Amino acid sequence: MTLTLTGCGASGDGGDVTLKLIAADYGDRQSNSSQHYWDQLTRAFEKKNPGIKVDVEVYSWTDVDKKVEDLVKAGKAPDLAQIGAYADYAAKGQLYSTDKLLSIPVEADFTPSLADAGEYERVQYGMPFGASTRRLFYNKKLFAEAGITNPPQTWNDIARDAQLLKSHGVKIPFAVPLGPEETQAETLLWMLSGGGGYTDSIGKYTIDSAENVKTFEWLQKDLVAKGLTGVEPAKLNRADAFQGFADGEVGMLNGHPTLMKQAEAKGIDYGTVELPGTNGKAKATMGVADWMMAFKAGGHRTETGKFLDFVYSKKNVLKFSGDYGLLPVTASATEAMLADDKYTKLHGFLKQLGNAEFYPANKTSWPLVSKTLKAKMGAAVGPKGNPYGVLTDIQNTADMADNATQ
Repeated sequence: MTLTLTGCGASGDGGDVTLKLIAADYGDRQSNSSQHYWDQLTRAFEKKNPGIKVDVEVYSWTDVDKKVEDLVKAGKAPDLAQIGAYADYAAKGQLYSTDKLLSIPVEADFTPSLADAGEYERVQYGMPFGASTRRLFYNKKLFAEAGITNPPQTWNDIARDAQLLKSHGVKIPFAVPLGPEETQAETLLWMLSGGGGYTDSIGKYTIDSAENVKTFEWLQKDLVAKGLTGVEPAKLNRADAFQGFADGEVGMLNGHPTLMKQAEAKGIDYGTVELPGTNGKAKATMGVADWMMAFKAGGHRTETGKFLDFVYSKKNVLKFSGDYGLLPVTASATEAMLADDKYTKLHGFLKQLGNAEFYPANKTSWPLVSKTLKAKMGAAVGPKGNPYGVLTDIQNTADMADNATQ
């Protein structure tokens, strides 16, 4: 492939079009890098579609969003990007809307909750690509040794079980990773379990709602202050919490599907249940989706649409989800996964996806709010923390950011 062809959708002398895709890496080592998936998929697509070539560059999650941002700023936007957020680009009018790209059957196949989460001002620009939900994981061996016969269903159960685990020498009875790595996720999980959330039904931030304040006051008083989180939440990152669970040092934590493989690799006998709430199961769990988006700059709407129809075929969505322990983003692939016993352990996560609540990624203020949560939320539940004060502070930041973008 010549240098001119790899340059963001340039056309060669023969009339061929080369689409440029920047994608995130879901693998954890070279041998299972997403590059292998894309290489195989693009070869199959190019064979069926002579005249369209696809050049895919895969970057780590640490680098991929910045890579796309830099290309767009330099006037070299790729035709496609598969990254973490789309709203900023949609707000600037830089993206094709989904209905301008996909065939009607493919567009209609997206899981509705995911399609809705991909909308900016009620128009879909973000196409979901890889999703997950969260459940509470518990270590069956540690539970049995502590005399706990059933997994927790309420906050009172969590507090009681964590105390029993602590009494039996478990290092971290309930891991609460509010360190900067993924604070915004753990925060939302606790908000949902307490009947709250980041926004209300019309998208207004409700970070300092009475429900949210009550949630973090309980977490501070009934878990952290009693030493039931083992490590101070502000000092614990998600990756370390997951590793602790795989090492048999954590009794309970909120986790996503990739933790299953990590735990199984270390021989941990675990179970998963829906998130416990104040008086029963939580109203919803958190859903996370990554996004595919198509930039207008290259002008290859038709070719891009053909490629995306291929990407979102049932076969390809199911393969990607299965390879990387993620949930399918289409109804057809979801039905196929639910019907296949090979994916039994993913079924519990998958059944929650339709009612899951997502980050307010359709708000251009969300990146700043997420950054603020990472900086401040962990300390809110620490020994000298003030949940009400911190939540109010973050709410004020969110309101100012929201007003600035209107």
